[in-house]
Amino acid sequence: LDTTLKAVAPFPFGAAVNVNLLQHNTSYATIVGREYNNLTPENAMKFATLHPSQNTYNWTDGDYLVNYAQQNGQRVHGHTLIWYNSLPSWVTNFTGDSAAWENLMKTHIQTVVTHYKGQLRSWDVVNEAFNDDGTLRNSVWLQHLGPNFIARCFQYAHTADSSALLFYNDYGYEYSSAKLAAIVSLVTTLQNNGIPIDGVGMQTHINKTTSYSGLNNAINTVAQTGLMVHISELDIAMNPSNTPGLTYTNTLSQQQADLYKYVARLYRTVVPTAQQYGMTTWDVTDADSWIPGTYSRPDWPLPFDSSYHKKRAYYELVDGL
Repeated sequence: LDTTLKAVAPFPFGAAVNVNLLQHNTSYATIVGREYNNLTPENAMKFATLHPSQNTYNWTDGDYLVNYAQQNGQRVHGHTLIWYNSLPSWVTNFTGDSAAWENLMKTHIQTVVTHYKGQLRSWDVVNEAFNDDGTLRNSVWLQHLGPNFIARCFQYAHTADSSALLFYNDYGYEYSSAKLAAIVSLVTTLQNNGIPIDGVGMQTHINKTTSYSGLNNAINTVAQTGLMVHISELDIAMNPSNTPGLTYTNTLSQQQADLYKYVARLYRTVVPTAQQYGMTTWDVTDADSWIPGTYSRPDWPLPFDSSYHKKRAYYELVDGL
């Protein structure tokens, strides 16, 4: 029997992919080809990478990933058009008026979406626009364009490719009721105003202390919007207290495995089938995870270990799927 993640999941199962590793690490590429039928570019389509100067677009890594996916029968989910982070200096130093900012944003969205028109199934159009308290993040986009910039992003993306599915993506649904309420209010308002939005990305960067009831409430609440639901950046940190020298014990291994299983089963059973856009882990193995480097700590957040072997978390994830 084929017990790969993509085979056992009743919906697309994917990972955020590092293009450099995909090109140069055979063990990494083997897992990506074998286990997943949905790929998200980890960094290749972020603003700073794709659009490093005002009149220059760098399509190299993004095109490589799209071509790879096409050859392997995999779907590509674009990440991300508009975010407060990963901006090139020409954007952060931009001094135009609101009309110039609007043109900057519109041009970027429509150039990128048009370039990949018909090749990407979906996009994270706007990423992380809210603070944990439910207020809008004070990004350059909010400062120069006001709160309605979010709706216009979706309109611009839809104009460029009317067949692409458009998502709002964020984290913290499971621990911040204020943020959860704000995001649901946003996407409901967009729907009611006829703005083209198709889904909600729930990043689900969680850890061993995450409340099961919080996850249950978050996924149930988002599913009630009627939009597609994407578990878009799943990983489970096991050292959230940043303990130096912590080791990955059998106890931690089982805790993590149980939580992966719970998330998979919850998503599979709570989200109506027509709204299940899929689940995506953020990175592939513990060796390429963003968490240890970002927080300067030992951690093991993913279903494959740093030697590219399946962990207990992998097998329990399969069981949950």
